[in-house]
Amino acid sequence: MRTFKELHTIEAVNSFISSNPLSFIYISRTGCSVCHALLPQIGKLMEKFPNIQLAHINSTEVEEVAERFTVFSVPAMLLFIEGKEFLREARVVHMSLFEEKLQKIYDGYMN
Repeated sequence: MRTFKELHTIEAVNSFISSNPLSFIYISRTGCSVCHALLPQIGKLMEKFPNIQLAHINSTEVEEVAERFTVFSVPAMLLFIEGKEFLREARVVHMSLFEEKLQKIYDGYMN
């Protein structure tokens, strides 16, 4: 399973996105059981996509993140390519469909 870099400020999130051509942000909240159950599944899935840099931020600790990315429910997963949002999944995530979408975007970028 791949690990996620923990981000603790909105500035760190912005810097992470701008400094990594392929960046993935996992947004959770304290007390969200779905968030905590899904995170390791996403970490395992991301083994297939080694060029995507991973980060996690807790929106309870950094409330600005919800406003910055217009996140109304968690978990929220955002994929950025060269600073632009390309994929967003939130709350209920169907892993096979998510993997398929991610694979298409990843293959398109890498080729």
